[in-house]
Amino acid sequence: MVEQGKQLYEGKAKKVFATNEEDKLIVDYKDDATAFNGLKKGTIVGKGVVNNKMSNYLMKMLEEHGVETHYIEEISDRRTVVKNVQIVPLEVIMRNVVAGSLSKRTGHPEGDVPKMPILELYYKSDELGDPMINEDHALAFGWATREELDTIAATARKVNEILKKFFATVGVDLIDFKIEFGRYKGRIILADEISPDTCRFWDSKTKEKLDKDRFRRDMGGVEGAYHEMMRRIGLAE
Repeated sequence: MVEQGKQLYEGKAKKVFATNEEDKLIVDYKDDATAFNGLKKGTIVGKGVVNNKMSNYLMKMLEEHGVETHYIEEISDRRTVVKNVQIVPLEVIMRNVVAGSLSKRTGHPEGDVPKMPILELYYKSDELGDPMINEDHALAFGWATREELDTIAATARKVNEILKKFFATVGVDLIDFKIEFGRYKGRIILADEISPDTCRFWDSKTKEKLDKDRFRRDMGGVEGAYHEMMRRIGLAE
């Protein structure tokens, strides 16, 4: 039985604990909310439960489609046992529709659909504000190997196709999302989370935002949007 040990890390959305098994960790999801690299802070009541359960549901679904993830076992509403990976210091963003910073950088209005999904890389560094980079940066500074980058890109695109099709069945457009990867026993696997914190979800008909943009933009109804996403995928109580 996995037993919780000392806290190893506390981030903006999660705490990570060691366990009595070296290759396993426990992740505890918090209700704390941040935006703009921590400049805006607040609380979204129940967010930790939504993110934990939804992320686990999606990770298990991806596993069924041949995508290896860090998920092992959900042990409570907020806590999950995961594989102890070495996180690759890259954030991978897949964009299907123009929104957020992509609109600001390109001048294309939100809602425009590019000719193909766009994959972006960011260097994972709170101190530097997670700057956007390209593959040459990752290779030149040793953040990932050529083989790892190829695996990350192929997996990210596969995850995108799987998730787009799934969310379409519940009346949700997957606008964009952020994922992270880790090294585990010589393999690159999907890690971190997939939730309204890390994805943009729009209602397919009304285009209502059902994600953390409601917090970022002071739109109100944040908790309701998170729980609506739980309801859409069949996890609401």
